[in-house]
Amino acid sequence: MANILVVDDEHGIRDLLWEILNDEGHNVELAENAAQARAARSRERPDLVLLDIWMPDTDGVTLLKEWSSTGVLTMPVIMMSGHATIDTAVEATKIGALAFLEKPITLQKLLKAVEQGLARSSLHKSAPVALARPIVASVDASGYVAVTAAGPVEPGLQATQNFVLDKPLREARDEFEKAYFEYHLARENGSMTRVAEKTGLERTHLYRKLKQLGVDLTRGKRNSI
Repeated sequence: MANILVVDDEHGIRDLLWEILNDEGHNVELAENAAQARAARSRERPDLVLLDIWMPDTDGVTLLKEWSSTGVLTMPVIMMSGHATIDTAVEATKIGALAFLEKPITLQKLLKAVEQGLARSSLHKSAPVALARPIVASVDASGYVAVTAAGPVEPGLQATQNFVLDKPLREARDEFEKAYFEYHLARENGSMTRVAEKTGLERTHLYRKLKQLGVDLTRGKRNSI
């Protein structure tokens, strides 16, 4: 049994989804706009969200982007729409949506998407959570620098990275960038989508950069989006 939040401005669709998901044994909360969705997200911490794209106050893609930018997109989100274009669906996926369902939604597609979403939610909850920590750097007279993540160390993250500055700029920069990306990959459990968001790079550019630096892309691959 899971907690599922359904966000849709159409009363009939909300009731139908509630009935189907309730019959499957889930706890279902309903929201008819972005304001109610924000409150429900904060109050209930849902395992999965079914989010309509076209709503009167704030559209679903904008709400998804808001959750992503404020760090509260911690649950799988499945977008729904009967009028969205392919570009809109692609944009939502890039932001972090797990899937897109086109209305009218068939029972089979709905249940399959929910099953996949809850599986992803369970995997995410079982993985170690990396918390942001201040980074402290110290340099001695010989040009040796130690970069340390202050505070407690989470599983899978290194507390300190050591670099030697007495070398060509490109070599020193590559070493730092490799450590930087490995750190963020560990923090985000291998999710290329979240690493791209954190580092401000397009996914294609990020893949190319990681391969260039020799970063192990198989690490955490099961958890990547």
